[in-house]
Amino acid sequence: MVISHSNKSNFKGQIFACTTKTKDECFNRLLFGSNRAYAPAVMRVKTGHYLFLIDLDSDLLYGVFKAASDAEMNIQSSVWGDKYPYQVEIKPIGRITPINNAKNLLKKLGISRSSPINKKALIQLLELYRPENLSMDKWNKLLLRESDDRKIEISEESKTWELISDLKKIDEKSEELPLLEATTLWDFPRQSYGKTPKGNNKYPGVTPALLIWNLIWRYTDPGDLVVDPMCGSGTTIDVCKEEERKVIGYDINPVRPDIIQNDSRKIPLSSESVDLVFVDSPYGDNIRYNENPDSIGKISSEKEIFYDELEKVIEECYRILKPGKVLGWLIGDQWVQKKFTPVGFKLYERLMNHFETVEIICITRRGQSSNTGMWHNRARKFNFFLRGFKYLFIMKKPLSEKEKSKKPRKIKWNHYER
Repeated sequence: MVISHSNKSNFKGQIFACTTKTKDECFNRLLFGSNRAYAPAVMRVKTGHYLFLIDLDSDLLYGVFKAASDAEMNIQSSVWGDKYPYQVEIKPIGRITPINNAKNLLKKLGISRSSPINKKALIQLLELYRPENLSMDKWNKLLLRESDDRKIEISEESKTWELISDLKKIDEKSEELPLLEATTLWDFPRQSYGKTPKGNNKYPGVTPALLIWNLIWRYTDPGDLVVDPMCGSGTTIDVCKEEERKVIGYDINPVRPDIIQNDSRKIPLSSESVDLVFVDSPYGDNIRYNENPDSIGKISSEKEIFYDELEKVIEECYRILKPGKVLGWLIGDQWVQKKFTPVGFKLYERLMNHFETVEIICITRRGQSSNTGMWHNRARKFNFFLRGFKYLFIMKKPLSEKEKSKKPRKIKWNHYER
């Protein structure tokens, strides 16, 4: 099958899901939706992309649809109990046909709901839906036709894909998107992800890009404002731009033009204006971050003044955050000259003065210079431990009493039993 698409950027596909009881609402509203788990893939859908709907109960895959809009938040509100706010409007391409044994079909083609469909798999999937009485040339023209037809007609008979075509093994990798971390132990073997670098993996103490990715997809939506007061090599900026968040990065010693020079102890933003703040602060003076004499990284974490200065940053983060929004703070402990300093615990005590705890995550340390065979042998020989993890403290700014007293809006929504 050859599709000579005039706009190659539109030759992309995405799988949505429903149940037997929610399927009709999808078709009646001409709307597909998804929850946060699949939002990174769904929010990449643009007008003209090819869409398919899998009924998880009947194991039928309905197609072919086209996106009639770019994906957005809450195109239609109060739908599906507000559980699926990442939405896209749809229109059918011809008569909609269900194909059975859908889960095995998607597995064979290497298609996942969490990532866009790659080109080769999409071509094979589209070919399965070609009506028997329609030539390939006419099917191509129908797929590429711009139509405003929004009426859905569904075939009563389903196709059995095993008897339709011999599917070729797909050796082309999809644009695999990460999945949200599900546990409190996060381990990222590489500093960056995807096709473009995020930050500079040679920068001292560089932040894992997927750590930022997890925070923004759990606690923000596209268009929200993210601020990094100690931006380092710019990892937060790069991740946020790719994921369509507004972002401001500050640093006392900026290394890139898009990082604003500023001391994190006084952030030049209005109060309650930010949706998420991320801080990857110095852990003491054991790493040489820069030569700026005012850097907090010039102060030993063995001294109380180190935590006094970090609390000034905490207070500014609290001030600029909107009520109910989240601060993520990455920090590690210190072991220098046979002395252990529980930097994480000491910082956490200060954070608790201002914020409520959402979660404490352990981040596996991989990029440090001591992660070598020589240092591991020294640790065993001289009976000490290398730092194997960092803390990620996820803290929430409490709602004001006024916000807490607000009555939840009444929503008329359908209830679907599973």
